[in-house]
Amino acid sequence: MTTQIIRRASLVSAPELLNIERFLKGHHGKIAIESEHTQYSYQSIADQVDCRVDQLRRSGARVVALSEPDTVNWIVWDLALLQAGCVCVPVPPFFTVSQVRHLLQQTGADTWIGPHPDSELLNEFGFAAGMCGWQRSTTPVDMPAETAKITFTSGTTGTPKGVCLSAAAMLTVAKALTDITADQSLSRYLTLLPLAVLLENLGVWAAFISGATVCVRNINALSNSAADQQGLLQAITECRANSMILVPQLLAGLLQAQSHGFQLPASYRFIAVGGGRVGQRLLDRINELAWPVYEGYGLSECASVVCLNKPSQYQPGSVGTALPHLQISIAGDGEILVHGAGVLGYVGSPHCPAQAWPTGDLGFVKDGFVYINGRKKHQFITAFGRNVSPEWVEAELCSQPEINQAFFYGEALPVNTAILVPATDNKNAVQRAVDRVNALLPEYARVGSWVAANEPFSVGNEQLTINGRLRREQILDQYQQHFHQHGSDWSAYEVL
Repeated sequence: MTTQIIRRASLVSAPELLNIERFLKGHHGKIAIESEHTQYSYQSIADQVDCRVDQLRRSGARVVALSEPDTVNWIVWDLALLQAGCVCVPVPPFFTVSQVRHLLQQTGADTWIGPHPDSELLNEFGFAAGMCGWQRSTTPVDMPAETAKITFTSGTTGTPKGVCLSAAAMLTVAKALTDITADQSLSRYLTLLPLAVLLENLGVWAAFISGATVCVRNINALSNSAADQQGLLQAITECRANSMILVPQLLAGLLQAQSHGFQLPASYRFIAVGGGRVGQRLLDRINELAWPVYEGYGLSECASVVCLNKPSQYQPGSVGTALPHLQISIAGDGEILVHGAGVLGYVGSPHCPAQAWPTGDLGFVKDGFVYINGRKKHQFITAFGRNVSPEWVEAELCSQPEINQAFFYGEALPVNTAILVPATDNKNAVQRAVDRVNALLPEYARVGSWVAANEPFSVGNEQLTINGRLRREQILDQYQQHFHQHGSDWSAYEVL
């Protein structure tokens, strides 16, 4: 049996929104982008896009790797590639040289736009200075004709898959986001995540469709450095935006900053959170503060956002209802299936299911709201035969102010084990936090033992994806010995 939500719409016709004249030049007199020192009108951005479209067409560019570090330039090139009908391949700034090599091999990119990252690498692939960045002659790779973007932003493996996306699929999501928030009068949008993250990319598109101003700042929001964290708080305060997109890690950081005096400006009316589960304690704290935070859910294959809470339809703990053009069903084993997303598939193997896309996530639907239990492949079976989704326990652990990050595992182990990144050097305080969480959990899901991580999980040490998800295989490999023996640094919880 499956649980379904009635499908209410379909993908937009690409030309309906693809015309840059319509959603750039149509917002006459408005500011499109505001950087720290400069404002750019919609007309000036449209003029820059027109110029670069002409440049792309004269250069013969077809598949373009976009590695522009300047946010404004990135946005302009992205829109120009969309208008010119080129395939845009965002290069995540956190990719290693080997991952960039994999990206170039998989996509057959003939053009590289952005600074010369590694002369040996581009020389290896035959790139040379051209009319449009760095260019080369190459044989096209197999991809659907509708492909407008190939995103590698998940970063969950050393060789991530390239997801093919059509302009219609992406613009449908961007338009849906605009419609969902139409009654909130969102005139200023703050971009914090790297634009190579599809969710942030489409957040910018949605802002442009609605005629809002996109506020950009030169900060690394996902960095663990104190300077970048201070820059993040400063940007949120100074920009006085109405909306932004966060991952759970950033949301937890803002709540921690709030306990030390940070005040979220009253200008914010819609803060979307995606990329991972938010713990109940954090949700309770958000409710106490009356912050306008709304959880969502999505995946790259479905052009990012699939579900989203909104002011008029909000259920804490859920990821909201499906976007209007989508239908959700639940398979017999609890896996969430998405219908109507226009999935094209992966570069090199573009064949995909005709009826539904298997998300790999376990969950359920209640009263139209979708709830996520965790990743199907991450679920483990304890030595006592109980199934546990680690994301559930990790979210509760990270809800405690003494714990910044948590990894939870217990496959065939006598006790479930956690690797924690504490927010304090007081081990007794961390243990009390673990005890509080255990008091809320059933016996089979409790933390039996824990150890402090050597360093925070981060993109830099390849233990975290750019949107805040744990890279579980890497963490397991790093801390493998701790899952098989109790060392002197362990604090134990006696399983009743």
